[in-house]
Parts: sequence; C-alpha cells; structure tokens
Amino acid sequence: MAASDEIEIVAEQVSDLGRRLDSVESRVAEIDKVIARLEGAAVTTARSLEEISTHWHAVYEAMRRVEEPDPDVGQLRVGRDLSRPSKGKP
Repeated sequence: MAASDEIEIVAEQVSDLGRRLDSVESRVAEIDKVIARLEGAAVTTARSLEEISTHWHAVYEAMRRVEEPDPDVGQLRVGRDLSRPSKGKP
C-alpha cells in the first residue's frame, strides 16, 4: 500500500468522524432544548403543587375550626337565646 493510499484512508476516517461528531453535537443541542423545557415544566409543576397545598391547608384549617367550636360563640348563642322570647310559647 502506498503512502498516498494510507493518507486517503485516514482522511476518509477523519471525515467520517467529523460527520459523526456533527451528528452527536446536533443531538446534544436537541437534548439541551428538551432539558430546558423539562426544567420549565418542573418549575410550573412545583408552583402548582404549592398552590394546591395552600388550598388544602385552608380546607383543613376550615375543617378544624368546624370541629373545635369557639367557646365564646357558644356563650353568645346561649345569651342570645335567653334574651329572646321563645316563639310559640305564651
């Protein structure tokens, strides 16, 4: 094999490696775009979950307030009921 043949083979291999490298670089660029979109979606999801959590916290607080009546409210009801004449009784 002549030196020029070897140089030509090496040149073809280098050219082929260059094409493969270009292909890998374009795939990496696509992956970077996908990762950026996924990160954006993750941030949106985290914000949404935080908002949902806030709403559920408010629901639980309201449920807790219903379960634990305020003693002052009970006294107001009793006082109000005693101060009014009862309906239907003479």
